Amino acid sequence: MNRLARITSVELRLFLREPMTVFFGIALPPLLLVIFGSIPSFAAPNPDFGGERFIDVYAPALIATSLAMLALSSLPTILASYREKGVLRRLATTPVRPGFLLTAQVVSHLLMALVSIALLLVIGATAFDLPLPANVPGFLIAVVLATTAVFAVGLLIAALARTGRLASGIGSLLFFPVAFLAGLWTPGPVMPEFLRTIASFSPLGAGSQAIKAAWAGAWPQPLHLLVMLGFTALAGLAAARWFRWE
Repeated sequence: MNRLARITSVELRLFLREPMTVFFGIALPPLLLVIFGSIPSFAAPNPDFGGERFIDVYAPALIATSLAMLALSSLPTILASYREKGVLRRLATTPVRPGFLLTAQVVSHLLMALVSIALLLVIGATAFDLPLPANVPGFLIAVVLATTAVFAVGLLIAALARTGRLASGIGSLLFFPVAFLAGLWTPGPVMPEFLRTIASFSPLGAGSQAIKAAWAGAWPQPLHLLVMLGFTALAGLAAARWFRWE
């Protein structure tokens, strides 16, 4: 455990040395909330959103965006780069097994995701009167499943991509449709019905809708939970099956 904690600490420090990764993965979602929350029309009740404000319906999409940034861009790129450069192969000959590094990477990215979500909640509540999630257990379940689903996809990218550059390219290509279906550009309530249906079967589209439901005090729909569980299981098993240390 001490060895894993030390490796995780090192990986966290390396992560924090990359300004662009920190910005897009941690700071961008809270910053977008500040930008949109400062626009008077976005901070006023809107009949198109059932009387809610734009920032009220946009916050779940920002949480999903933070998860997508870290899971689809940063995590697979780093892991594929480590394999490409022989880091994982060299670790196999030391007491520090490659699995420790893999675990440390996942843990460090999860911690950064939690920091981003916490910042968004605190800034939203204090600066823009954004209500905290009304159904806390439902919110936590939705966030956990959204996280496991998209991180499983990120690990699958890392398993399949032979180089860090290829992993970065695949992650970037996946990010835009995943973020779109999560409501980053078009919030769920104003999406056409057929797009909302499609979004319900994507990892972060289902995650964003589940988070929004819990935020409003309801329970996430079983369909959304099953979709996220499905992505977690299928992508996770595929990643474990095809991941190579060399």
